[in-house]
Amino acid sequence: MADVARQAGVSPITVSRVSNGYAGVTEATRRQVQAAMDALGYRPNSAARALKSGRFRTIGVVTFTLATTGNIRTVDAIATAAARAGYATTLLPVEAPTRREVHGALSRLHELAVDAVVVIMEVSLLDHADVLVPPGVRTVVVDSDAGDRYAVVDTDQADGARQAVEHLLGLGHATVHHVAGPDGSFAARRRERAWRELLVERGRVVPEPVAGDWTADAGHRAGRMLAADPSCTAVFVANDQMALGVLRAMAEAGRRVPEDVSVVGFDDVPEAAQFAPPLTTVHQDFDEVGRRCVARVLADLAGEDEGAGTALVPTRLVVRSSTAPPAGTPRPAAPRRGVALQEHA
Repeated sequence: MADVARQAGVSPITVSRVSNGYAGVTEATRRQVQAAMDALGYRPNSAARALKSGRFRTIGVVTFTLATTGNIRTVDAIATAAARAGYATTLLPVEAPTRREVHGALSRLHELAVDAVVVIMEVSLLDHADVLVPPGVRTVVVDSDAGDRYAVVDTDQADGARQAVEHLLGLGHATVHHVAGPDGSFAARRRERAWRELLVERGRVVPEPVAGDWTADAGHRAGRMLAADPSCTAVFVANDQMALGVLRAMAEAGRRVPEDVSVVGFDDVPEAAQFAPPLTTVHQDFDEVGRRCVARVLADLAGEDEGAGTALVPTRLVVRSSTAPPAGTPRPAAPRRGVALQEHA
């Protein structure tokens, strides 16, 4: 810093102010100091900055797995938004969804220089005396119903499921079968509940849901069961990977999609438009979820503490070629809700 000050012809405190982005430095002086920094290859010492400010400009992310579309895309969005704000991201993977593993991950936050943490997991595992986020570390939870205790950012799971079921009922299907996600998933539970509530609300038969685990293999197993049921003409699948398995099972059983069975997924993965047939699905904006997580963290760090509460990111139905009226039923002139995005694929 002293070298930069000598080359720029200013005091070391002026160099410090420019380095830290403080106001009160003229633009001409700022350019002069920056030119000296560039010429000498000067870089601010982040450790020294942290000691002085008490901030590390790093956000921790705790998650169980990066194998699911939602988690990997959310983590990517968090890292991108954090980088744009000048923050680094530290990933703390948890091998298994147990209190011990979660406790270990959060304990490591004591050893790591992080200002805040985004937790992508079931919040019930945080509700134990031995599982504590270190004091002073801001916490945002993704996809949870814990808005009364934490700051939560969540996709509007229920509305997305309702859009899917309303679309199928609007096409004329008598009821809608469901391939559900795993019991331990909040998102899966919320989607299944919305599916069930809408069918009850409309006075329709509620078929027994078929349990899955988010994988295409689970979808294939569920699809084989549903393909054997001649009354099944419409299926809402809790994610696109399982929907892919359902499509394969239907093809193997000789049941055509959408002529014999309509299928709707959830997520709108990039490959969904390339499925055979292209998949009607509920689009989740994972990028917006990540951006909102970082925005909430930065607001807290800036002293704009909004407290607990849930911010919902809207979903939209993307209509492709995997849905149609049941055999012998004319196609409706327009969808019942004005939220569907039609893709001709």
